[in-house]
Amino acid sequence: MRESLLNGAASRSSNGLVGPSEVSRAVRRSAGVRGDKDLLSLERTARAEFLGAGPVLQPLLDDPQVSDVVVNGDGSVWVDRGSGLRAVPGRLRAVRELATRLAAASGQRLDDAAPVAEGRLPDGTRLHALLPPLCAEGAVLSLRTMRTRAFGLDELRASGMLDDRSAQVLERLVQVRANVLVSGATGTGKTTLVASALSLVPPGERIICIEEAAELAPDHPHVLHLQVRRPNVQGAGEITLPDLVRTAMRMRPDRLVLGECRGAEVREVLGALNTGHDGGWATVHANAARDVPARLVALGALAGMSPATVAVQARSAVHAVVHLVRREGRRRLTEVAVLRAEGAEGFRAALALRCDRRGELAEAEAWPELARTLDDAGR
Repeated sequence: MRESLLNGAASRSSNGLVGPSEVSRAVRRSAGVRGDKDLLSLERTARAEFLGAGPVLQPLLDDPQVSDVVVNGDGSVWVDRGSGLRAVPGRLRAVRELATRLAAASGQRLDDAAPVAEGRLPDGTRLHALLPPLCAEGAVLSLRTMRTRAFGLDELRASGMLDDRSAQVLERLVQVRANVLVSGATGTGKTTLVASALSLVPPGERIICIEEAAELAPDHPHVLHLQVRRPNVQGAGEITLPDLVRTAMRMRPDRLVLGECRGAEVREVLGALNTGHDGGWATVHANAARDVPARLVALGALAGMSPATVAVQARSAVHAVVHLVRREGRRRLTEVAVLRAEGAEGFRAALALRCDRRGELAEAEAWPELARTLDDAGR
């Protein structure tokens, strides 16, 4: 049945690729189907098999509570519904075949010659796949779902990510067009927070988001998404994040946003934020706000920047660092810092707000500097 459906769908496609309409027509013309209920069930299964992540994984990805689905080399499946990874009963078979098909669906190659694939599935799900021997246990999959809408600040308060004070600070940072770095580990909600903040941008402003794969989905009428393009099989055609940053600066942006700063593009980002492009946001991986300077210096080294150059550029470009953590399944904004000079050529992150023993944001040493930024109506 599976082969007949696939062959029928492909034969009816004008370009030889299987799409949603081809799958639907093939299912409805297949022999042995009786009744609307059976027809709909078969169509859902076929769509998951040919266009999605398969009949086991696709229902998990469709669950609005699920943020991540991972498959290990032994076929075990784990999901994250906001409280950490939890095992799903049963085992998934033919993981390598599934990984290869998903990579192809995202426009990537996955085989012994190219055992690592990163891409975006047609529904927006982010894919990372790895084949042995790079992973000793077998083929592994990591899938992250895409948010279809931004959460409002009230929703982030209700979830516990923000308290009243942090919500007010974020809203004011947007209003005064401050340049903000959002730091945190993987899965702490950096993208979620940035999308919510960008939803507060006045509708007349043009936002250009630069990402490896489009994840930011702010509730705003004028947002453009620029995505990197990986090289083809011949190694040609690559468009990198630094390329996109330079392109975006020529597109009349009101606000430049970098989904994740994790390489040489830090040079272009700091440069752009120092040339009149205020109100920009970016995310960076760091364990704490105080670790952000070291992280920026390390990224700057990839771009050939000296630590002194990174320090000068960062202190001038970044008005606030917002740090997120994830503890016991809860995401929370715990620190807000400003960048200060340290020594002749260095810099550090000084805390302006930090969580006290009650879990509420309280003023710290650098609060006067942050307060001046928040009060700067002329920015």
